[in-house]
Amino acid sequence: MLRLLPWEYGVRNLFRRPGRTALTVAALTLVLLMVFAALSFVRGLNLSLAISADPRVVLIHSVGGGENLESSSIPARSAALVAASIPGIQRRYGQVYVSPELHLTTRVYVDGDEQGALGVIRGVAPTALLVRQQVQLIEGRWPQLGEVAVGRLAAVKLGRPDEALAVGQTVMIEGRRWRVSGRFAAVGSALEAEIWGPLDEFQQALKRQDVSLLAVTLGPGGEFGEIDEFCKERLDLELQATPETFFYGNLQAHYRPIRLLIWSIVALVSGAGVLAGLNTMYANVLGRVRELAMLQTLGYSRTALVLSVIQEGMLIAAISALMAAAMALWAIDGTAIRFTMGAFVLRMDSVAVATGCAVALALGVVGALTPALRVMRMPIGESLKAI
Repeated sequence: MLRLLPWEYGVRNLFRRPGRTALTVAALTLVLLMVFAALSFVRGLNLSLAISADPRVVLIHSVGGGENLESSSIPARSAALVAASIPGIQRRYGQVYVSPELHLTTRVYVDGDEQGALGVIRGVAPTALLVRQQVQLIEGRWPQLGEVAVGRLAAVKLGRPDEALAVGQTVMIEGRRWRVSGRFAAVGSALEAEIWGPLDEFQQALKRQDVSLLAVTLGPGGEFGEIDEFCKERLDLELQATPETFFYGNLQAHYRPIRLLIWSIVALVSGAGVLAGLNTMYANVLGRVRELAMLQTLGYSRTALVLSVIQEGMLIAAISALMAAAMALWAIDGTAIRFTMGAFVLRMDSVAVATGCAVALALGVVGALTPALRVMRMPIGESLKAI
């Protein structure tokens, strides 16, 4: 039976050289903090796109406009035709869940800003709140004439402070001034980076009579095939239907290279952590050659000594992981950043924490195993004479 060193022995060894242990923990904590930052970016982007998709919502846009809804253009009368022709659409109290929307990116100016910044605007009708059920007003009121409502991440998308888009402030869009009447949230979806206003007023400001898309909610017995068949039959309208889950799934595929790049960064940072851990652990283990040799003379096998060294490495990695996770939750989690189609929030969720801790433990094992094996290959006699 394998005779192992007591658990307390490895723990006490960490405090025998407090300076070296502290430096090792600090270096590994910094490495893991960068790993957590990369993981929170990937998780935030994935969750933002996943939450944005409602499995009951179907987007109706122009043929070929599914890749970029901003380039889509369909007749405004399509909303009434769809509502009257497709029985599977959700209906309640005589209200049909069809939301005509004008969606585009344009330059938005805030007070005191002469350069402006690209923002995402969406002209909506009152039925938008029926279809976009994740949208909730958190401050102010729904926009009336000459007013807009801003998502809670709209200021981040514009690269401006939140105060610039506070309720009561004004913004200039397409040469017209609009008063901010309210702010809304959308459970972390991409809609939170947008600016919403009355559809008819946005059409006037943009000198457009069409809309970009129709967002339609399927009823309990409704099927996507009904909407798809209608779009194929009305060749004069040149419509195409896309489930919202499919649309955002394509966006996730579009951003796959970015996610792969982030994972590559995680691998590189982890590799740097392994090298740093190897250097530190080498110095730590090589300084204990005589100690390990003496333990072998006392009857402990080389396997037991290697396991004890790995235990110490994993303890250091666990301490570093806890410190890095706490720092990431405090400094990184909830931080909003911009990207091409809007903004999203970095997420230090359970998946990111678990993955980061797994990386930490792996670094602890690899960082301790290599020098331990090297030392264990030395003859006991030679090790006892080591300085």
